[in-house]
Amino acid sequence: MRVVIQRVKGCFVSIKGEIKSNIGTGLLVLASFENADTEEDLTWMSGKIADLRIFDDEKSIMNLSLKAVKGEMMIVSQFTLHAKTKKGNRPSYIKAAKPEIAKPMYEKFIKISEKELGKEVKTGEFGADMQISLINDGPVTIIIDSKYKDL
Repeated sequence: MRVVIQRVKGCFVSIKGEIKSNIGTGLLVLASFENADTEEDLTWMSGKIADLRIFDDEKSIMNLSLKAVKGEMMIVSQFTLHAKTKKGNRPSYIKAAKPEIAKPMYEKFIKISEKELGKEVKTGEFGADMQISLINDGPVTIIIDSKYKDL
């Protein structure tokens, strides 16, 4: 499982010109899954994101987590995070899980994240052509891959 986390002041996702969901201060999480991912990966990633200390404290030091600031979260599926670009100029997505595997993982990840945060997590729509508008705060953008937990 691979994610790109962006700390945001606000974010919304629209599909065919209609807003699907939006959040205020919090995290936009772009998530990609591969066949080898397990529920352990989803649980580990959810906890890691919720407790990641990337929000400013009263001294403007990144020392607070999403939980601590009571921020919101939006999770959007993005299989292109598993793009391989080693050969040629056309990315290969062979490592990304097929939709029949990725969609249940995406849905499970949302549920685990909601339980971790104790509140609703906003989402995009799996497989849809989405437009995402956000105000990246900082900017703070972090990439995490569950296959490299020990690094």
